[in-house]
Amino acid sequence: MTTLWPGRGGPQVDYISGPPSAAWCDAWPRRLVLLGSTGSIGGSALAVVERHPDLLRVVGLSCARNVQKLATQAVRWRPGYLAVLDAAAADALRTLLPTDYTPHILIGREGYAALAALPEADAVLSAQVGAAGLSGTLAAALAGKVICLANKESLVLAGDLLRRVCAGSGAVILPVDSEHNAIFQCLAGRGQDVDRLILTASGGPFRGWTAERLAQVRPEQALKHPNWSMGAKITVDSATLMNKGLEVIEAFHLYGAPVERIDVLVHPQSVVHSLVQFRDGGQLAQLGTPDMRLPIAHCLLWPRCEAGDVPPPDLTRTPLTFERPDVAAFPCLDLARRALAGRGGRCVALNAANEAAVELFLHGNCGFTDIPRLIAAVLQAHEAEHPGHESFCAPEAVISAPGASTPAALTREAHTLAARLEELDRLSRERVRALARPGGCLC
Repeated sequence: MTTLWPGRGGPQVDYISGPPSAAWCDAWPRRLVLLGSTGSIGGSALAVVERHPDLLRVVGLSCARNVQKLATQAVRWRPGYLAVLDAAAADALRTLLPTDYTPHILIGREGYAALAALPEADAVLSAQVGAAGLSGTLAAALAGKVICLANKESLVLAGDLLRRVCAGSGAVILPVDSEHNAIFQCLAGRGQDVDRLILTASGGPFRGWTAERLAQVRPEQALKHPNWSMGAKITVDSATLMNKGLEVIEAFHLYGAPVERIDVLVHPQSVVHSLVQFRDGGQLAQLGTPDMRLPIAHCLLWPRCEAGDVPPPDLTRTPLTFERPDVAAFPCLDLARRALAGRGGRCVALNAANEAAVELFLHGNCGFTDIPRLIAAVLQAHEAEHPGHESFCAPEAVISAPGASTPAALTREAHTLAARLEELDRLSRERVRALARPGGCLC
C-alpha cells in the first residue's frame, strides 16, 4: 500500500481503499447494477455487456424519468431489480413490461440506495448525472461494493467522505472517466515515482474563440461536441472547461495529488486521454479512440482485457497536438482550482452553482458566459460565509478511524455528513436562481 504523494497521507496509488479481492477478480460472470442505465454512459455499458454476455450479467437497472427506455432495456436484459424516481414512474413502468416479467421495482431515493447495495451485485456502475448520483455512490460504498465510478460529482462533493467510508467498508472505486481511467492504467503500481498528473481536454467546440464570440453562444451550439457523444450537461461542461475543472478535483481525491501537481493540456484530437509524468522526466500516456466503451470495459472486466468493438486510432492519419488552456476565455477551470485549494465546502458550492447555471443556459435563461459569472458569485458568497479551509463535512472529526466504527454507526454518520453537503448544495442552487432573476445583478 503505497502513497502517491510523500507527506500528503492521501489514498493509495491505484485504488481508493485497495485493489479488489482475488476472489472478486476470479468470479465470472460478474453481476452488475447500473445506476443511470438510460443515459449515455449506461447505454455504452450495456453495449459492453452485449459484447461479453459470458462475462457480464445485469441484475439491476435504474433511471430517473425515462421509463420508456428503461422498459426497453429491462425487457432485453431481464434484471431482477429496477429502480425509478417515484410511484408514478413505477406505475408507468409496470404498464410497459410484459406479463411474464415481474421484476422488483424500487422507488425513490431509498430504492436507488437499495439497488446500489444489492447483495447479489458484484459491481455497481455509478452513472447518474450530477449531484443526484452521490446518494447511490455512497450507498454502494457503505455496502462495500466495487464501484465503477462515472459520476465525477460524487467525488467533487464528497471525496473526503467517500474515502473514509471506503476505508471503513472495504469498498473499491475504479475510475470510468476516460482521463482518470487513463491515469489508472499509466500508474501501474509506480506511484512512488510520480511527479505530476496531466489531464487532457478536447477544448470543446469553442476552442480559440474570444470572450466576445462566446457571449453569443446558443445552447444548440454548445451541445455539438467535436469528438465525444455525451449527455447535455457534461457536453456543456466540456464547452466551458468546467468538466476538466471537476476532473482536477476528482484526481485530487482518487490519486492524492496536490492541486499544483495536476496539469491540464488541451488536446483537440482526444486520442491521448491523460499522461503521468515521473520523477526522471519520462511520461507515460494512454491513447485510444474517443469512445466511452473503452474505459467502461476496462473497469467492468477488470483485471481482464478482452477484445472489443472499438478500433484503435490510426496514428498515421491523426496528428497529435497540445496547447495550454485559455483560462481568460474559459475561467471555469481556474474556479475549480480555487475551490479545491480553499476546501471548506467550496467544491460543493462550485458544483451546485455550475449545475444550476447550466440548466438555466440550456433553457435560454442565461448566456454562455454567464455560467462562470454565476459560479464565481456563488463561490465568493460561500467564501465570505465560510472562510475556513477545513473539510466541510469534517469526516476525520465525525467518522472514527477506519475499522473502529460499526457498520451501523458508519452508515449513520455518513448520512449525517451527506445531509450537510446536500443542504449546502440546495442553498447554492437557490443563490444561482436568485442571481439570474431580473434584477438579480448578473443575467
